[in-house]
Amino acid sequence: MKIKIVYLLVAALLFPLALQAEEGDPIRVETMVLDVPTAQVLDRYQASFLSRAYSNGDFMETVEFGIHPRINLGLTLAAHELVGSSDHVRILKPDFLLKWKLYDGNLYWPAIAIGYDGRRYGYGYDKSRHYTGAKRYLDDRKGAYVSFSREIIIPGLTATAGMNLSDVDLSEFAFFIGAAYRIANPIGLVAEWDNIHNVRDSRVNTAVRFYLHPALALDAAVRRIGRGDESERIIQVRYVTHF
Repeated sequence: MKIKIVYLLVAALLFPLALQAEEGDPIRVETMVLDVPTAQVLDRYQASFLSRAYSNGDFMETVEFGIHPRINLGLTLAAHELVGSSDHVRILKPDFLLKWKLYDGNLYWPAIAIGYDGRRYGYGYDKSRHYTGAKRYLDDRKGAYVSFSREIIIPGLTATAGMNLSDVDLSEFAFFIGAAYRIANPIGLVAEWDNIHNVRDSRVNTAVRFYLHPALALDAAVRRIGRGDESERIIQVRYVTHF
């Protein structure tokens, strides 16, 4: 019920914005599939604002800046049970993001980037993987990663693959793959298989992406597909501008 209310509120707020917005920079590249980082970065002096609402009433805001050619720096802040009527709203610990694009890619080789993603997902799950409002996360941070991206097969279809290490323990080593396809000017599809360490802990996520304005995109997504109570619907809005 909460997520339906969020959908309605976001749609009502963004519809006039999509018709009248005149400022902002076009979204030329996708820096993320959904949770998977691509090898693309924001241009210098660009800024990206990403707002995400979850099924359980959680809300996350991520801000990224192009602080130097090829280098992005970001900060994310989340609130637990902010959406809805809960009396137990909790502001979660901030996390940061850093990405450095090493290589632009060419006809034969993909673009390459390295970075760090400190975001964690699924706050409130217990050790049995049931949502109870527990003080722990279901998905750990991605940590240090390397990402490879390039357009494949047909124009507009971009594939991403990479590996990450969430901790200094090498047993936490994992892989990720994803793809984004812009079907037409207003609509795109994204899908990813994240945290490929073992089948139980891996995650399949997918979304429909609506480009409401050259600088504004709306995602309606499902995370952890096929995982019963762990599956969740999210909605997120990304706005790109300059500073």
